[in-house]
Amino acid sequence: MLIEQILKTKGGDVTIIKADHTLAEAARILDEARIGAVVAMNGDQLAGVLSERDILRQVARHGAYALQMTVENSMTRGVITATPQETIDQCLGRMTDRRIRHLPVLRDGRLAGIISIGDLVKWKIEEHKAEADAMAEYIKGG
Repeated sequence: MLIEQILKTKGGDVTIIKADHTLAEAARILDEARIGAVVAMNGDQLAGVLSERDILRQVARHGAYALQMTVENSMTRGVITATPQETIDQCLGRMTDRRIRHLPVLRDGRLAGIISIGDLVKWKIEEHKAEADAMAEYIKGG
């Protein structure tokens, strides 16, 4: 299954934040949206990804002061991305190898959506269930 299919079902909405916002603002956005990461943008260019873990690391290092720090100083740069034409297995492999939970999806260099490891696992389970159901029906009928 291709990432494009997941985006068609999930949608391409991505919660974004400006790189000059504070970690306190980012934490509020994550909490309100009930998500684990936001995409930081500079104009229409992907600047980085900020996750709950990034915020937690800064708080562990700097205490309450960390919440005044900017997203730009805390986000992951050099973001690993996916394309709509990649498979679930390709993206799961990349996420496992790189130990990341979120992949922004770029179409022609522009942000088209974001997928999480949870999204991919859900689709993988559904794929296996459909295969098992088809096999059971085949056995019953044959």
